[in-house]
Amino acid sequence: MSRKTGRGEDSRRKSAAPPAPLRSMTGFGAASVTKGRIVARVELRSVNHRHLQLKARLSSEQAHLEPALEALVREKLERGAVSVSATIEREAAAGAARVNTDVAKRYQKLLQGLAKELKLEGGVRLDTLIGLPGVIGSAEDDSQRETEDELLLGCAKQAIEELVKMRAREGASLLADLRKNTKGIAELVASIEVRMPAVVREHHESLRERVALLLDGQSPRVTVRPEDLAREVALLADKMDVGEELTRLTSHLEQWEGLLTKGGAVGRQLEFLVQELLREANTIGSKCNDAKVAHAVVEMKTLIERLREQVQNVE
Repeated sequence: MSRKTGRGEDSRRKSAAPPAPLRSMTGFGAASVTKGRIVARVELRSVNHRHLQLKARLSSEQAHLEPALEALVREKLERGAVSVSATIEREAAAGAARVNTDVAKRYQKLLQGLAKELKLEGGVRLDTLIGLPGVIGSAEDDSQRETEDELLLGCAKQAIEELVKMRAREGASLLADLRKNTKGIAELVASIEVRMPAVVREHHESLRERVALLLDGQSPRVTVRPEDLAREVALLADKMDVGEELTRLTSHLEQWEGLLTKGGAVGRQLEFLVQELLREANTIGSKCNDAKVAHAVVEMKTLIERLREQVQNVE
């Protein structure tokens, strides 16, 4: 039974999915697809944003594709402000051009009514009419619309994949910087932990010296019992004890490394941990009146601030 369980555990380890890469919210992706006389082009740009936000720049002919484009983006991304630009270019076949007279007449009627209402002079020019959507078209428009939609959405999938790849590359650089700064914080936590016993001893000696100085020249009957001095030292040590804060800092750093290893959309969790790291660092600085510890806390807060800036761009 034990051998079977071991093989099962090995198979589960092998089948486990690898950790997702840490991704930045900044990136660019573009693609171009040609089919016959039709060329589809799609570009995507993304920057950091608290949620996933999509802004699409589409022509009136492709405006109906915006929900489908947003669905494609949401399949791959979870955070970031993403702008999408998509176009279709056609090379018209010989004899395929046509004029939609009914559409031109409706435009003319609307424009003449508007000119009358605004008391504007002059008629509607032909070059104005033919530039309006739907007046000049192709005999193949209706039959090609579905093909163009499919081509544009296929092109968008390729552009999104390029965007994801770039965000992953940017995320790899972010990951290296995040680990470098967290390593510095861990070293400072360790240095404070090593320093604290000496801090307590030094304050103990300082307290004894101050008491001796105050009693110098006083009546012999004025004394301080050793147990009274020990009690004061104990109270002082308790006030200066930052053991809990150091323990929580270590725990937060372990959670931090776990999230970095996990990868994927962990930006919000990292932002929360940054706040907790800063809270503990501030508490240590306020509790421990020691120059060396204070210097370490300043360095620690500087590194935490760098983390805060970096995680704002993590998906």
